[in-house]
Amino acid sequence: MKKADVFDFYRRLAEDDPHPVTELEYGNPFQLVVAVALSAQSTDVGVNKATRALFAEVDTPAKMLALGEDGLKRHIKTIGLFNTKAKNVIALSQLLVDQFGGEVPSTRDALERLPGVGRKTANVVLNVAFGQETFAVDTHIFRVGNRTGLARGKTPLAVELVLDKVTPGPFRVHAHHWLILHGRYTCKARTPECWRCIVRDLCAFKPKTPAPKSAASKETKDA
Repeated sequence: MKKADVFDFYRRLAEDDPHPVTELEYGNPFQLVVAVALSAQSTDVGVNKATRALFAEVDTPAKMLALGEDGLKRHIKTIGLFNTKAKNVIALSQLLVDQFGGEVPSTRDALERLPGVGRKTANVVLNVAFGQETFAVDTHIFRVGNRTGLARGKTPLAVELVLDKVTPGPFRVHAHHWLILHGRYTCKARTPECWRCIVRDLCAFKPKTPAPKSAASKETKDA
């Protein structure tokens, strides 16, 4: 994608949604770390349902340790891989208490030392909790980057590095949220909704997906 098109791509997404936010519900950086760790191979909707009662009770690593692994499992048993995730959350809570004074660190290296926290999770926390210019490449961003031609790469890290290189200054803080939401609701995995996409003329994907008959009929009627 040409430099001018990249700027226009982000400009349109920004105008459509000026203040994008994560769809995970949290109250502080610790709860955000937990929510993101729980969201692996799970939906944000499913995680939010499980964490509402949990976060009403637990808002610090010390309280998570007091709850214990079995208590945590009772809250998150509806989430996939909940046994492994519970172990990781308890372990990362212990590490935060032992080595970080109960506070969530604001560097990628420190975050990646926490059990269950990889590069993507660290990038989300750095961006959302600390306002850093990071690009958390999940399946949505990986797909959007490659499909549109915005940032092509064979691995999430490769796509992340391209995004870091090509994303203009005004859009860097919110870029990964715009791309995630675009992939989640418009540039979908199986059938992208090209017919209603605000950046379709800038996108390299071909052939563009036509509108379903019901939508096409409505557009004709509205016109």
